Amino acid sequence: MTRGSPSRLSSSYVGIDKGAHMAVDTFGIEKEFLSGLLEQVMDGRTRLPEFQRSWVWPDRNIASLLASVSLGYPVGTVMMLRTGGDVRFLQRPIQGAEATATKPAERLILDGQQRLTSLFQALLLGRAVETVDVRKKQTVGWFYIDMDTALDPQADREDAIRFLPEDRVVRRFFTEVVEDYSTPELEYEAGMFPLHKVFEPSEWQMGYQEHWNFDRERIIGWNTFFREVIAPFQRYQIPVIELGAATPKQAVCQVFEKVNTGGVTLTVFELLTATFAADEFQLRKDWDERRAQWRGDEYRILREVTNTDFLQIVSLLATYTARVDFVARNGEDERAPRIGCKRSDMLALELSAYQEFAPLAVAGLKRAAKFLHKEYLFDTRFLPYGAQLIPLSAILAVAGNDADIAHERLARWYWCGVFGELYGGSAETRFSRDLPDVLAWIKGETEPRTVFEAQFASGRLLTMRSRQSAAYKGVYAQLMRRGAEDWRTGSRATVHHYFDESVDIHHIFPKAWGERNGVHKSIYNSIINKTPLSAQTNRIIGGKDPSDYLAALESRFNLNPAAVDNRLATHLVDPALLRANQFGAFLDARQRALLDIIGSAMGKTFDMDVSTAVAGDEDDQDDDSDD
Repeated sequence: MTRGSPSRLSSSYVGIDKGAHMAVDTFGIEKEFLSGLLEQVMDGRTRLPEFQRSWVWPDRNIASLLASVSLGYPVGTVMMLRTGGDVRFLQRPIQGAEATATKPAERLILDGQQRLTSLFQALLLGRAVETVDVRKKQTVGWFYIDMDTALDPQADREDAIRFLPEDRVVRRFFTEVVEDYSTPELEYEAGMFPLHKVFEPSEWQMGYQEHWNFDRERIIGWNTFFREVIAPFQRYQIPVIELGAATPKQAVCQVFEKVNTGGVTLTVFELLTATFAADEFQLRKDWDERRAQWRGDEYRILREVTNTDFLQIVSLLATYTARVDFVARNGEDERAPRIGCKRSDMLALELSAYQEFAPLAVAGLKRAAKFLHKEYLFDTRFLPYGAQLIPLSAILAVAGNDADIAHERLARWYWCGVFGELYGGSAETRFSRDLPDVLAWIKGETEPRTVFEAQFASGRLLTMRSRQSAAYKGVYAQLMRRGAEDWRTGSRATVHHYFDESVDIHHIFPKAWGERNGVHKSIYNSIINKTPLSAQTNRIIGGKDPSDYLAALESRFNLNPAAVDNRLATHLVDPALLRANQFGAFLDARQRALLDIIGSAMGKTFDMDVSTAVAGDEDDQDDDSDD
């Protein structure tokens, strides 16, 4: 049995199709008293799923929220998930409740964290609130409400909310005291009510009335303040939408992102980290350890692989195996689970599936690096599509040694994707087709749809002017692959020579030459006028005419012109045209030659269509600075 073949992969993956069609039919909405919600936060019955981001509201946002509650204004709904179902997330108490949250969680907050945390810290925590000011500078203090301002019908209620320093002393220039509320007596004197006593105000009320010797006007004022300001806090109710414990994980994550008022989309990796942590598995640590396996210089091409890329490879392997196993058991594939690596597929990964297929994903990535080296792709700067690494790694993980035997076919698929420019944007559907298609092709079956669909127009060569273009990078690699020699040393590109000599792509007819001779930059900056050369060779070229820099090269390094001509030919450059500075003829000849090597890489034949070569169609800009 071939190592890495589908038959040796098990099917612990739970397919997305099963969970995707589960309706969220167990949810309800009820109004709950704010005081009760905050008590549940305090004792831990209400907590946060670990994937929730930290509390970030500044003091003025909190003051505005407190003012709204004091007036009985709506502040939005809160969404909770009832615990106890199959979906388990790592949990944490709301910020500030770490010491008091001793009861097991009954609900997790999906939406409303910022509001509940702000209200909890300001009204119930009983210690100074740690937040930030409008300049996002860390600050610590207490929220008070000025009784007179709060009862003034002409005043804005928000102006009555004060955020005082931790010691309750307001200073000017750091030392001069301008307001002092550091004792209850000073609070009574100024009529500054501490909002952390709003749910149990009787002690403060008694002290206030004693301080004023039970003055009738002060008692009437207090009663008005209680009725119009404190009582609204105590009566305040918040609508709570509660999702039942049977709600599927995918639905929970999707709902969270739809209602999250922070507007920040959580990554799949963050969500799975929280999910797996419920089973005491540290996904982030595991990812760091796996990534360390390709940190050597021989794996430079993998340095920009992200944790999401890795999860997509794992998902492809898991869903492919589940489909293969289903077909093997049932003899038909119409009802078989689909292959996929979209967000929903990754969220459906069970921990057991991740643990099974993650090592295969690592092996596939390492094989992909070796494959790309054979195709003369050595670093991420010139990797045509980082995304194409995902299906490539999955294919190599399953095919194992069979891929070495079928390298030519695998290379054809790869270059069809590059020169057909088929992996830009969202390409998850193509990934899902590529895996079974290419594996079948390796075994001698029909060619993949990616190979069949790929086309290349000859005029595209003139519009490729930036290293951001996948096809541009592909031409560069193909020139090295077919033996392009450095004009100065005669060395061919290898992974060591590539980095030691700082090989990069440079102009053949220099920019300065093009400008002197009135050639439009869109033409002299095209890939047709560029080739891989070492940094030192490019410095010799400078901005000279080709005839002059070739003479300088031969003179300085005592090179035979015939030897230099042979090296030029390895770059698909006609030496006679270059030495004669015949740019037009050079451009036409090299365009035809490049079209031939692209066709060879793709296993196709393309005709030269001059009408498509519109120099003014600049879809990208030159970003080389070689001369």
